[in-house]
Amino acid sequence: MGLRFAILLSGRGSNMMSIADLLDDKSLDSDIALVAADKPCAGLAFASERGFETRLISYADRAKSDSEEELAQVIEAADVDYILLAGFMRVLSADFVSRFEGRIINIHPSLLPKYKGLNTHQRAIEAGDSRHGVSVHIVTAGLDDGPIIAQDDIAIEKDDDETSLASRLLPCEHALYAKVITSLIKGDLVIENGKPRWQIAE
Repeated sequence: MGLRFAILLSGRGSNMMSIADLLDDKSLDSDIALVAADKPCAGLAFASERGFETRLISYADRAKSDSEEELAQVIEAADVDYILLAGFMRVLSADFVSRFEGRIINIHPSLLPKYKGLNTHQRAIEAGDSRHGVSVHIVTAGLDDGPIIAQDDIAIEKDDDETSLASRLLPCEHALYAKVITSLIKGDLVIENGKPRWQIAE
């Protein structure tokens, strides 16, 4: 049996859609066992239309610990190997991360450790950077922290603004996440003791 993934999101779900298209390739022998969101959003609606198991885990008017416990139980019931964050706009607690240690992967639109948090495209432009990029990393308790699995970058053009830069970077995000997920499925990438190990040249 192939790897089973849970995807967590909060918005339109473009990375989730890209992953879904990737796993349509049955030769990869893996599937999306769960798509969960912290609020109603386009990505969750798309996942439901696509036939995936979906869950809405509310964070409104309740303690964060209660929401995370519900989310953890739903993930555990889905019996997944990895949790993929795809625009999930919640900071996971240390307790939650510890519960799934080494099994949560995030994609972040910057060349970490630069520009953790929000507004990464604008911050890169304002800093006068010549290049901007995307990172896939293993999630730890720190914000946008943890061992980096892979990165890719593009040049920042002189006429770029936040919107144009984000738009040009998005295909790189999709391609890099696909590379990491495919490598996990094929065994070319192994995560051991919370750290990535490539068994072939990256």
